[in-house]
Amino acid sequence: MPAAQPAAGRHARRVETPAMQFEEFWPRYLRAHANPSTRTVHVAGMLVGVGIAVYAVALRRPALLAAALAAGYAPAWLSHLLIERNRPETFREPVLSLQADFAMVAHALRGTLGRELDGALGKAGSAAGIGPADDLYTTR
Repeated sequence: MPAAQPAAGRHARRVETPAMQFEEFWPRYLRAHANPSTRTVHVAGMLVGVGIAVYAVALRRPALLAAALAAGYAPAWLSHLLIERNRPETFREPVLSLQADFAMVAHALRGTLGRELDGALGKAGSAAGIGPADDLYTTR
């Protein structure tokens, strides 16, 4: 009887891939947030979450920071499940995803999110009824 061989994947060398940069991640993030309703839920959740975090720091109540995280992430994750029907980018790239959440909020508040979506989704996204054409946060 031959000796048992170790599983190929167990001792295989891992190939390290360079860390993804934000400029590479941003278009992927926007494509994962193609539906305007998803973006609206994300922006609202982020604003409420940041508001609770500021309140928690101002009152020196660190227990409220958990509520801030829940207010920011729970609606966003539910919107991916129920509206967008995709997996949140948070699970793949947590740091870049948080950075992109803040970038999306900033673009939404400045009215420049439509231009960003044009770059990520292109005309095909707009023609399909997703993206900047029906985005509440877009100024042209």
